[in-house]
Amino acid sequence: MKILVTGAKGFAGRNLAENLKNIRDGKNRTRPGIAIEQIYEYDIDSPKEQLDAYCADCGFVFNFAGVNRPKDPKEFKEGNFGFASTLLDTLKKHNNSCPVMLASSIQASLAGRFGTSEYGLSKKAGEELFFEYAKETGAKALIYRFPNLAGKWVRPNYNSAVGTFCSNIANDLPIKVNDPSVELELLFIDDLVEEMLDAIEGKEHRCEFDGTEAIPTENGSYCFAPVTHRATLGYIVDCLYRFRDQPKTLLMPSIPEGSFEKKLYSMYLSYLPKEKIAFDLKMNCDDRGSFTELLKTADHGQFSVNISKPGITKGQHWHNSKWELFIVVSGRGLIQERKIGTDEIIEFEVSGDRIRAVHMLPGYTHNIINLSETEDLVTVMWANEVFDPKKPDTFFEKV
Repeated sequence: MKILVTGAKGFAGRNLAENLKNIRDGKNRTRPGIAIEQIYEYDIDSPKEQLDAYCADCGFVFNFAGVNRPKDPKEFKEGNFGFASTLLDTLKKHNNSCPVMLASSIQASLAGRFGTSEYGLSKKAGEELFFEYAKETGAKALIYRFPNLAGKWVRPNYNSAVGTFCSNIANDLPIKVNDPSVELELLFIDDLVEEMLDAIEGKEHRCEFDGTEAIPTENGSYCFAPVTHRATLGYIVDCLYRFRDQPKTLLMPSIPEGSFEKKLYSMYLSYLPKEKIAFDLKMNCDDRGSFTELLKTADHGQFSVNISKPGITKGQHWHNSKWELFIVVSGRGLIQERKIGTDEIIEFEVSGDRIRAVHMLPGYTHNIINLSETEDLVTVMWANEVFDPKKPDTFFEKV
């Protein structure tokens, strides 16, 4: 299949084009039903003759070309309606009735506050153009009304409040939120791309619209991306400040698979300046070596790394309900555990040559001994709870 992406240098077009290349080049094998021979990328600064050549040869069109923030509102019609007309006329010129997708906007519903939107009116005109084209040519038209788009590569200070918030907070710049209670419906770019791949496979999600709400319908006139998220501006900003502070607190918030928070965190990280990509951790050092907390989680404990110098024994304590996993990644050591109130000692030899995880059992005093005379012993540790100095649940006792 040969695919044409217009608006290929824009946020959505660029993300789609790069992911299509992954499929074409065999880097992404999750869509075995899609075989891509060629990807044509067209943008506003492309030579006009390219559009003619691409329209003659392509087998699927994704039209992301459009105008979002013109200097003159009249440019909305020229950019969102005018180019769509040129694109469809060029396809007709070559008798190419391949499927065509239009990236429209929820503003085209002209519902509520969008009723007088010049942008919405231009998008609505573009939709009607595609509907008429489909009737005239028999081509399959996939008209998507997208809500607010979010994700990596969104241009800040342009048409995305979330992109602006991410960029400013990542760069320690002020932000302004007039009404924290305002709720946004967000479509993250990776979910948009997955829907575009569904469309290539003929599995697009169809709907009708009740105002701005997509109502799933098997034979609906419109299409929609089924995975979106709703969040208030206040909550979005609170999340972003927690993400910003993570290198100081070490606390990683809960980010379940598919969650809004996980996607927003990924978006935020894409705006980090070079000087914030790497950050120092506090190493607690003494004559025995060092202990460094790596990461704390909201509900799954914390990770640390312990470095023991040759011949050193560390630990010699027990816990009531806390448990840990010790994972030696370098060096050679011995882990000992003894159940409190007994004399029986269980031992585990550990080394970086055979990486294994050893439980530190509740109610067992335990230690770890560096058996080497020359090498440091490096142990990654996980505890089931974040250390609380007010309730450490840690009691000294030699094994």
